[in-house]
Amino acid sequence: MEMPAPNPSVLSRRAQIAARLREVLPADAVIDDPVETRAYECDALTAYRCPPLAVVLPASTQEVAAVLRLCNREGVPVVPRGAGTSLAGGSMPTQDSVVLGVARMNAVLETDYDNRTIRVQAGRTNLSLSDAVAEGGFFYAPDPSSQLACAIAGNIAMNAGGAHCLKYGVTTNNLLGATVVLMDGTVTEIGGAHLDAPGLDLLGVICGSEGQLGVVTEAVLRILPAPEGARPVLMAFDSSEVAGACVADIIRAGVLPVAIEFMDGPCIRACEDFAHAGYPDCAALLIVEVEGSEAEIDMQLGLIKQVARGHSPQEVRESASPEESAAIWKGRKSAFGAMGRLGDYICLDGTIPVSALPQVLGRIGALSQEYGLRVANVFHAGDGNMHPLILFDANTPGELERAEALGAEILRACVAAGGCLTGEHGVGVEKRDLMVDQFSAADMEAQMRVKDVFDPRWLLNPAKVFPLAQSQARRAAG
Repeated sequence: MEMPAPNPSVLSRRAQIAARLREVLPADAVIDDPVETRAYECDALTAYRCPPLAVVLPASTQEVAAVLRLCNREGVPVVPRGAGTSLAGGSMPTQDSVVLGVARMNAVLETDYDNRTIRVQAGRTNLSLSDAVAEGGFFYAPDPSSQLACAIAGNIAMNAGGAHCLKYGVTTNNLLGATVVLMDGTVTEIGGAHLDAPGLDLLGVICGSEGQLGVVTEAVLRILPAPEGARPVLMAFDSSEVAGACVADIIRAGVLPVAIEFMDGPCIRACEDFAHAGYPDCAALLIVEVEGSEAEIDMQLGLIKQVARGHSPQEVRESASPEESAAIWKGRKSAFGAMGRLGDYICLDGTIPVSALPQVLGRIGALSQEYGLRVANVFHAGDGNMHPLILFDANTPGELERAEALGAEILRACVAAGGCLTGEHGVGVEKRDLMVDQFSAADMEAQMRVKDVFDPRWLLNPAKVFPLAQSQARRAAG
């Protein structure tokens, strides 16, 4: 969705705001050249884009506070940005906004192995956390597929998960404290390097708030001892519905794998062509990984394979070496890039009860036929976090709109099954108009009143999360 070119008043406003920003930041931390700001006009949801007024790249909490104080005084909206890997338009700017990127804030500030915590600036990338503590025998558990690039700031904003969240939880389960700068420039510490904080759970409010309440500049995170060992098993099935039923039975059996990942036929073939992981030619496969000692691994995988046999799998392949394990996971981790070779796609993010997997997968297949668009499924099956990929041709008039309509119906199906609109991608721009399908008017009002408290003028990350008309009315009233 291309936005119109800035009018003369916008250009004048840009020069004025950029000059004032350079009064509180180093000159190289402010970008206002329209050619250079194009790099920030969208995130990984590239179908929607808009050039910002300007971009700032602060290097400290103090610089973030200075920017927010200035923008609050001038009435300029601010769009916080991590690494720009959001798949829901969570960091897409508006034409009158300043993008505040945290990429320069990437230092490890403190590592405490005795208390199993690490304090980092919020621009630190996810995977680099585990690299930073690997020598001490520790790791950081949340592992979204974009972990090589995504920033902790974005992980906190969207409450990101990953393949191993079934056992270790999502970001909120591994976040102990945060330094947050409010829109008026107030710096506040929430939580800290301890198990739980007294008073209201404000950390739980901040985590998953999509940059609507404040800018997270530092985080205290839980690190865990690396497991003694891990081993995946790959299981192939002749239908997605059977694979979904197997997932529900594994969970029902009482075993807790570290991960259960699902891929259907179109995704399997794309990943195999790309990663050459040795995947079987089947309608659906599961990758189930367990951790522990060799005896624990053997016991858990034995039970899982016993459950799987009740669903007549085409193949059960247990990894016999670190190389085989790496190949199995390489295919799954390459899924989104592999699908991109087939054409344009929209990656959805709905969450459902595990027991509803068979019927929701069946519904997605029926909707795919109805709309005449291919859908590939790859997701964290253990916690019901689905990621249907809708394939379309952006150069064919009307196909993007048809893909969006199909995506909305799939997400409504998730809600109807007892699930929700998002598990880790957030609402952003993509799902803001679907919020009314999950929440009543009273629920929405309660959520908006929370934002009223933290951001009374509704200047932080505008036009996201809430239906556009409601957020615009709130901003006008502020």
